[in-house]
Amino acid sequence: MKIIVVGGTGTIGKAVVAELSKRHTIVVAGYSHGDVKVDIKDIKSIESMYQSVGKFDAVVSTAGKVHFGDFKEMTPENYLVGLNDKLMGQVNLVLAGLKYINEGGSFTLTSGILSRDPIRYGSSASMVNGAIDSFVIASAIEMPRMLRINSISPTIVSESMSAYGDYFHGFEPAPAARVAIAYSKSVEGAQTGQIYQVW
Repeated sequence: MKIIVVGGTGTIGKAVVAELSKRHTIVVAGYSHGDVKVDIKDIKSIESMYQSVGKFDAVVSTAGKVHFGDFKEMTPENYLVGLNDKLMGQVNLVLAGLKYINEGGSFTLTSGILSRDPIRYGSSASMVNGAIDSFVIASAIEMPRMLRINSISPTIVSESMSAYGDYFHGFEPAPAARVAIAYSKSVEGAQTGQIYQVW
C-alpha cells in the first residue's frame, strides 16, 4: 500500500513509519520536514499535499496541537488552538482526501487518553480528543467506496515523559513502538468506526 503519514517526523509518527515501512510504501508529511510539507490548519496546504502525492491507499495522522492551561485562565483563543489544529486539521485531512484515496482505503486519526481520563490543565485536549473519536464513529457509517476510518487513543508515550510527564502523574506510559502497532491494526485490518485505545 501507499500510505501517507502526516506528522511522520514526530515521536509517534516516527514509530508508525518504522512499523508500516516494513511492508508498505510510506510518504512522510510534516509541517517543516518530510517527503512533502503540509500545514493541517490550512485546507489549501492539505489539498496541495494530496495533489503532489497523487492516489494513495491510506492516511495516518499523528499530528495536531492543543493548548494546556489552567481552566480558570483559559480563553476562547486557547481553545481554538486545538479546535483549528488537532480537530479540524484531522477532519480536513479526511474531507479533502476523499477524492484522492483509492477505493477500500482508510483514514486513521489520533485522539488520546484524556477524552476518557482527564487531567488538570487538559480540558482543551479532552474536548478535542472526544470530538475526534465522535467524528470517527459518526463518519464511518457514511464513508463512500468501502472506505474505512478509525482513531487511535493512546496514553502518554514513554518518549514524551520528559516533556509532558508533569501533567501525567499516575499514568503508565506506553512505548511509541507499542502504540504504533495500533496504527498497523487500523491500516492493515478490516474494521471501521473503531477507537483503538492503547494503555
